[in-house]
Amino acid sequence: MKKALLPSLALVTLIAGLTPLAFAQNIAIVNGKAVPKARAEALSEQVKRSGRPITPEMEQQIKDEVIAREIFIQEAQKQGLDTTEDFKTQMELARQTILIRDLFTNYQKTNAVTDEEVKAEYDRFAAANSGKEYKARHILVDKEDDAKAIIAKLKKGAKFEDIAKKESKDPGSGAKGGDLDWAPAGNYVAEFAAALGALTKGKLTDTPVKSQFGYHVIRLDDVRDAQLPPLEQVKPQVLQQLQQQKLAKYQNDLRAKAKVE
Repeated sequence: MKKALLPSLALVTLIAGLTPLAFAQNIAIVNGKAVPKARAEALSEQVKRSGRPITPEMEQQIKDEVIAREIFIQEAQKQGLDTTEDFKTQMELARQTILIRDLFTNYQKTNAVTDEEVKAEYDRFAAANSGKEYKARHILVDKEDDAKAIIAKLKKGAKFEDIAKKESKDPGSGAKGGDLDWAPAGNYVAEFAAALGALTKGKLTDTPVKSQFGYHVIRLDDVRDAQLPPLEQVKPQVLQQLQQQKLAKYQNDLRAKAKVE
């Protein structure tokens, strides 16, 4: 009798020893099916990537979510929803999305933008945007005669800001007394830029300047060398731009090499 009990006792002891290990690998058993911790860990990683901290409360919410999903999945499978054509199509689309995301992530990891590339891009930007910046005001009207009348008023001592607020058709600057703030001449249409470049500080255009928008009366308030932000201030934006450019080129290269019939 004692000999017969020994194998049973050994088996019970073995199962008891394995149970803690099984639970260490799983967060729960739902209707007899183990829910692995890996699911909760994957969900935690998603939460971390979104910038949210993993607090004890969040850990419990993640655990509850994973268990709830298992409950719902089991019911969906019981109803045969995982065998429908729509489900198979959606699963294939999800598989493609994940693989493509991982492909692009892996490319960016192995083709990281270097500090030298960032510096070179910044230098190109600085060269293209160097030169002068102008602080100007303007009054925009529809008719040339109206612009000429405004110039006459200004030469007689009328205040530019007051006329701009009352008569300018430019909604952006009109409310600010015609103020266009600091900008390079290249920001404006060609006719406006040419007139601006011909003015000296404090002077007003003698004749109306015609553009596609109407007739401008322009006053140049000040001139300075272009003020560019330092590299460290704009480095994140430059880095992101270069990453996007590299990834776009990679995608285009793959499309170009593919044989599509």
